[in-house]
Amino acid sequence: MTTAAKIYFTDFFEVVPEVLEDYGALNISLINDLPLFVDPFLLFDSEEIEHQRLHDEIICYVKFLRDISCDPSISKGLLDSWFRFPEVSQNWLGFSKTGNNGSGLGKQFAGALHRNLHQVFKDFGSETISRGSHLPESVLSSARTRSASPSA
Repeated sequence: MTTAAKIYFTDFFEVVPEVLEDYGALNISLINDLPLFVDPFLLFDSEEIEHQRLHDEIICYVKFLRDISCDPSISKGLLDSWFRFPEVSQNWLGFSKTGNNGSGLGKQFAGALHRNLHQVFKDFGSETISRGSHLPESVLSSARTRSASPSA
């Protein structure tokens, strides 16, 4: 007789999944990393000064990454540190059976971001679409620019 692998919260704590769903809770995996994120629109549209400051700092960091992405000779250590976006263990968003370290975005993502960010976000920080820079808006703006070019 085979037993089902314990993967989810309900498996480990023997809770009926429907009970958790009725309560409005997510039946998270306790053995795998969770792909969670902070929605930048919530920061961008917030009326709270602290949230606006955080959004501005994210924009400054992306501009920093864009500016240094032109350098193909960046060391692997700096590439990992600046472009890989490792998860912070203390926030517990990466909680799993083996600990609270999430996987982050990985080396492949970091390399692709480093190689392409300065091309994709050429005008990042100087958009004219709305009241300020915003990541999704910048992606749409650069996509529109690329599709309008003869080489697209």
